Amino acid sequence: MAVDTYSTELVSAVALLGAAVVSVPIFKRIGLGSIVGYLVAGIAIGPFGLKLFREPEQILGVAEFGVVLLLFVIGLELKPSRLWALRADIFGLGAAQVIVCGALLMAAGVLAGLSPGVAFVAASGMALSSTAIVMQILEERGETTERHGQKTFAILLLQDLAIVPLLAAMAVIAPYQVDDGQSHLAQFGIAVGAIVGVVAVGRYLLNPLFQVLAAAKAREIMAAAALLVLLGAALAMQAGGLSMAMGAFIAGVLLSESSFRHQLEADIEPFRGLLLGLFFLAVGMSIDLSLIARDWPLVLAAVAIFITVKIAGIYAVARIFRNGHADSLRLSLLLAQGGEFAFVMFTTAQGLGLLDAGTSALLTAAVIVSMALTPLAPIALKVLLPPKPDSLDGIDVPDGLTASALVIGFGRFGQVACQALLARGIDVSIIDSDTEMIRSASRFGFKIYYGDGTRLDVLRAAGAASAKIVAVCIDRRADADRIVEVVRAAFPLAKVLVRSYDRGHTLDLVAAGVDYQVRETFESAMAFGEAALLALGVPENEAADVVDGVRRRDAERLDLQVVDGLQAGRDLMKHNVPTPTPLTPPKRRGRPLSEETAVVAAGTEENRRTDGER
Repeated sequence: MAVDTYSTELVSAVALLGAAVVSVPIFKRIGLGSIVGYLVAGIAIGPFGLKLFREPEQILGVAEFGVVLLLFVIGLELKPSRLWALRADIFGLGAAQVIVCGALLMAAGVLAGLSPGVAFVAASGMALSSTAIVMQILEERGETTERHGQKTFAILLLQDLAIVPLLAAMAVIAPYQVDDGQSHLAQFGIAVGAIVGVVAVGRYLLNPLFQVLAAAKAREIMAAAALLVLLGAALAMQAGGLSMAMGAFIAGVLLSESSFRHQLEADIEPFRGLLLGLFFLAVGMSIDLSLIARDWPLVLAAVAIFITVKIAGIYAVARIFRNGHADSLRLSLLLAQGGEFAFVMFTTAQGLGLLDAGTSALLTAAVIVSMALTPLAPIALKVLLPPKPDSLDGIDVPDGLTASALVIGFGRFGQVACQALLARGIDVSIIDSDTEMIRSASRFGFKIYYGDGTRLDVLRAAGAASAKIVAVCIDRRADADRIVEVVRAAFPLAKVLVRSYDRGHTLDLVAAGVDYQVRETFESAMAFGEAALLALGVPENEAADVVDGVRRRDAERLDLQVVDGLQAGRDLMKHNVPTPTPLTPPKRRGRPLSEETAVVAAGTEENRRTDGER
């Protein structure tokens, strides 16, 4: 009997893996994406296909941890400062979407003949979207950091928060109450206590814990600790009546500034991918083909009505919040489906007497069908929106590069900075994300690879692990900060040189521990000012002295600002982040220097020795 049981479990595992391995590559190859592949594979092996699995609810319960892991990884990428920057979208755009779509869907339900209570439950479940499916689509398309990707995530985050008041409202309007011995006030207090507890543990205990575990040099224990943290946070939030995914997200945000963040992300990534795939397989298995075949007019009508109403509502809200047509259309199509939390709400409503079993099954089928249709949204967007002009035809991506210097960004600044390295015969790897510039540079004999320098996998492929220096020459401040963060954490032996946007950016880079930074216009402006003095008839030596004085006073002010900033940023030292004193650009004798020489020569050891002699 035991042998038969083990054989059955092994057959189930092989069936799951085999279905995914066969289906996903096929659907990705034909352009429909991996999610459709998982859904079709789930239908094929589920109770309405080959009947290899007869109770997909059990698999779905385990697979929901994939959503938990997804939210944890998202939290790791979202520092508290970035989360705070999204507050307007979360509590403005997100709250408006839930309220407007809920009201429109409830009105549509009442007009369709549903009672107000049933219409409220249906609208509440359908107003929420699928975090797992939407975020997976954005990640596959590389759009999680784009403007509409950030707004989409903000709406999804508010939807997770909205679960609590929606469930409470259902309890109030229920025809009979379930006495669980707790008042609504007590439940609210428990929820608040769970949030405070998770935040307190994350703020004061997690970093010391991981420091102890890192000292033990047992990587598998670090992975186990990461799973313990996110599952513990999920359990605490579930005990408080909140979403498990929300607990994992909070844990991720609290660890986003930890020096162990990249290690945690690498440890969690394999589990996240497998469990998310299992979640989509379970959703496919849950599609009740017999119900759809029997009541297909009702199911298709429900899907068509609620998707249409939701698209219109989200588009209108996005436009009211001053989003462009393209972003509003992306938001509305990506978020038009129902979500996994609708299952929780319909089950709860059935237990409270708000829904009968038949209505609950019909609404659940409509939500699942809408989820299955979501991967078609990117195809619709390609038709409705003009394609981006960029193409990678004829452009190589980095793969196994090795060089002494890795240069990120080959614009005006990067081209000048590379001249000295190439003239000295230094082997250089160069990556950039501007395809037009890459093609232009190739016509002049430069080999530039296409790649996003903010991504750890791209940096590895471009040779950051073996590079002695990483030169960040891009003009986007946020991306430069992100690259510095990744390089300092993943490649600590490489020296980091950064093009700074302005004085404030310089102070941030110094605090981040870069080895050298230079403001993008400072040295060229100094040379320009000196040339202006000479053109006005000022003697050469006097002009040089004036410019040297300006440079010296600027360096002194910068050093003072760094010292003042150290007092306010002592918490950086808790994470062993070095805060070196910035290297002061060299003084100049009475002759103007070109921008090329100023950029390359500033901060070298020879110049610093010369400064001391002067």
